[in-house]
Amino acid sequence: MITFYSRLLHIKNPKALHTVQAFSFGHVCYNVVMESQVLYRKYRPSEWNEVVGQEHIVSALSQSIESGTFSHAYLFTGSRGTGKTSVARIFARALGTNPEDIIEIDAASNRQVADVDEIRQSVRVLPFSSRFKVYIIDEVHMLSSHAFNALLKTIEEPPAHVIFVLATTELDKVPDTILSRCQVFSFRKPNEKVLASIIESIAEREHVVIDKESAALVAFLGDGSFRDSFSILQKVLSAAKGRVITRELIESITGAPSLQVIHELYTALIECDMDAIYTTLARAEAHHTDMMLLAQLFLDTMRRSLMYRYAPNKRADIEAEYSEQYMEIIKRGAVESTEAISSRGIVAVITAIERIAYAAVPTLALELAFIDMLGIEGKK
Repeated sequence: MITFYSRLLHIKNPKALHTVQAFSFGHVCYNVVMESQVLYRKYRPSEWNEVVGQEHIVSALSQSIESGTFSHAYLFTGSRGTGKTSVARIFARALGTNPEDIIEIDAASNRQVADVDEIRQSVRVLPFSSRFKVYIIDEVHMLSSHAFNALLKTIEEPPAHVIFVLATTELDKVPDTILSRCQVFSFRKPNEKVLASIIESIAEREHVVIDKESAALVAFLGDGSFRDSFSILQKVLSAAKGRVITRELIESITGAPSLQVIHELYTALIECDMDAIYTTLARAEAHHTDMMLLAQLFLDTMRRSLMYRYAPNKRADIEAEYSEQYMEIIKRGAVESTEAISSRGIVAVITAIERIAYAAVPTLALELAFIDMLGIEGKK
């Protein structure tokens, strides 16, 4: 016999207070509601007008509710931290669904046929106090093939009171039979400018001082993820003195390279000084600089230099985004007529980024990239 019960858990730690309400059907845990001081939870959107960067999805979903043409099954796809689960919750509430009828399931930990069978049984139960029961299944690509097959019939012909919202970061792992029965919405990564603006806004609301360049660095490190950007900000904030966040503090906490390292590598590259490149990379490694972050930031700097060189209309935007110190690096790469700061150089660094994770020596992939950029291999 399957029982339905709820429980209230209180989890305390020095940095956050969570209140977790979990509704369970059998051994599958549903509908987890958390209140927390963690930034990405504190500032996650709860209304349509708070969703950033997904206007195309907000417009389509809100209009479908207004016109009564919403579907019985949706699939949200996109990289992590782009707001899929948040939008699913907002959508459920916009349908008039109360919290007790919003059922969230993590497919990564509930991926077997038995777990799906419990979902199939629970959909037969009418909502507690709403018109609809909304099932939000996160990381749906983690379901086993047999579990997908078991879910297919329910997705295809659910009861009139049930709506499914599936979410995935790996669309290619979701069977076509499921895709064909869902309305698919692709979530875009927010650009760094948007993320940096949000970081500045949150810092202000948290009474924290952060300059534009530091906010831009947090956004860069977040790699298009709201959640990751907020987590980095939280980590740095916990170490900030006087509630002031500086670039140096971000570098020390995250392993991001300093501007000095970028400047020295740029100068050595322009001057074709491979000795200086080896020395700078060795020093960066000794200071525990993350080589992947170094390669990514160097790639971004090269890209800005090429934009500054070939797209004059973009110069004002670039100058507004970076400090004078950083602009000195970018401008030098843009002005100097060197083959290294070129499309070939961009490709060399991209190749290094792909290889860094597998290199036995942390600096090796970048060393090879600089040799390639300078075109010195084979020269006497």
